[in-house]
Amino acid sequence: MSLNSVAAGQAGVFTNVSAALLLGRVLLSAMFILAGFAKLTAVSGTAAWFGSLGLPLPALSAVVVGLVELIGGLSVLVGYRTRIASIVLAVFTLAATAIAHIDFADQMQVLFLQKNLAIAGGLIVLAMSGAGVLSLDARRA
Repeated sequence: MSLNSVAAGQAGVFTNVSAALLLGRVLLSAMFILAGFAKLTAVSGTAAWFGSLGLPLPALSAVVVGLVELIGGLSVLVGYRTRIASIVLAVFTLAATAIAHIDFADQMQVLFLQKNLAIAGGLIVLAMSGAGVLSLDARRA
């Protein structure tokens, strides 16, 4: 991809970069939207798990986490305030990883750790690049 294609995408012209940014936003957001919805529709189960992790106010934590995931995921999906949402979700993902996925003796937890680091990396790249022209952010500019 040439720099001219990237520059054209920033100026509002549809390019392969625009399509790739949209696809990346869809793929990154899906997990957060589904996880947030699941937490908000099963607060008691999520709160029980959060309580077992030693989190304070597990019911409130479950609602806050569910809202961060759902609203952040939707924001990334539609490309609204994408840079902010991506940073919030990257920090959230790293914090959740530090809280729940640091048991190196459990291979599944190591896999979750690696997955979350990759997701946080993708969110950081999205925060730096922006949502692209196929987004609400582009329409606001």
